[in-house]
Amino acid sequence: MTEERMALIELAEKHADDDLLRELGQLVLQRLMDAEAEQRCGAGRHERSEERVNQRNGYRERTLETRLGRLDLRIPKLRTGSYLPSFLEPRKASEQALVAVVQEAYVKGISTRKVDDLVQAMGMSGISKSQVSRLCEELDERVEAFLNRPLDGPWAYVWLDATYLRSRERGAVSSQAVVVAVGVNNEGRRETLGMAVGPAETEAFWTDFLRSLVRRGLSDVRLVTSDAHEGLKQAIAKVMGATWQRCRVHFMRNALAHVPRKQHSMVAAVIREAFVQENQTEARHQWRETADKLRERFPRVADLMHDAEDDVLAFMQFPKEHWPQLASTNPLERLNKEIKRRSRVVGIFPNNAAIYRLVGTLLAEQTDEWQVTRRCMNQETLARVVRRGDTGNELLIQSEAA
Repeated sequence: MTEERMALIELAEKHADDDLLRELGQLVLQRLMDAEAEQRCGAGRHERSEERVNQRNGYRERTLETRLGRLDLRIPKLRTGSYLPSFLEPRKASEQALVAVVQEAYVKGISTRKVDDLVQAMGMSGISKSQVSRLCEELDERVEAFLNRPLDGPWAYVWLDATYLRSRERGAVSSQAVVVAVGVNNEGRRETLGMAVGPAETEAFWTDFLRSLVRRGLSDVRLVTSDAHEGLKQAIAKVMGATWQRCRVHFMRNALAHVPRKQHSMVAAVIREAFVQENQTEARHQWRETADKLRERFPRVADLMHDAEDDVLAFMQFPKEHWPQLASTNPLERLNKEIKRRSRVVGIFPNNAAIYRLVGTLLAEQTDEWQVTRRCMNQETLARVVRRGDTGNELLIQSEAA
């Protein structure tokens, strides 16, 4: 008792400031651990006793974050068995909660500085960039499992698109293409099929990405919707063997680039007339008629419409109920906007692995949300798109237009 009293008096004299409570708490917990260790051993430290059942074997360092600040503890080790202080047991859930909060903050696109402020507001002593990185590495396993899961079942429709983020690779900052594939499963729900990160949207890059999806089980694709990137078009033709739909939103941007800004609304309105026709035959007739009308004033637009007719109107081969979803990459555009929003505060990613971690977690989160929300397509109408077993390629579409 005298020894304990002297230790407390010495502590009070040494820390006559705000650190007193923290040091006092650290001393109390240290004494509590020593007492528990003595109870486990059946004897005090260096005490000879016939009731001794175990022996001390040094210490292991452990930090404990509390509202008093960080406490540096020395946990006694035993020669036989293990010892964990009883007061640390309830802290396990708290530590897991802290990790979850930091991970969630990172995924939501909160900067490291703001994460540090958040941790301090929780009563902790702050967190460094390296600590954030270590905590977030736990997300990698979940992202890896999601992006490499088997793709079972038929996938009638697939959307492909890319966005660009800045990353520091090999010491230099450069734009990295983040490509994403989304498909509709046989239940009519959207799922993120996969993602890849690379320096540019080359044909080889897209080909490797699409082949990776096929290896995981992507099959029975009827229609692929994307922009008109040449490398992507060639990769789709080489790997997918499906009908290609040129995103009409991207096409409209390309067409209006050849029109004076004051005429944008008028030209866009007349081109859209083809998209509201009852079937593909009428849409083709309207498309050609519009191209002829525009040829005198906007010959480049007319030529563009002539070359893109089959690709822009390809979605009309499929059931009319699906047309709004098939005609453009709008579902992916919204997803790309969210990726941009959450990564904006990051600015420059430290490497491509950090892009995979953040974007991959976001895609997994979005897929989970799609699974519990309304289906994007009706299962009955989706079932009307089938392949004939004799050729394996010819589409049989049982729609009213047929």
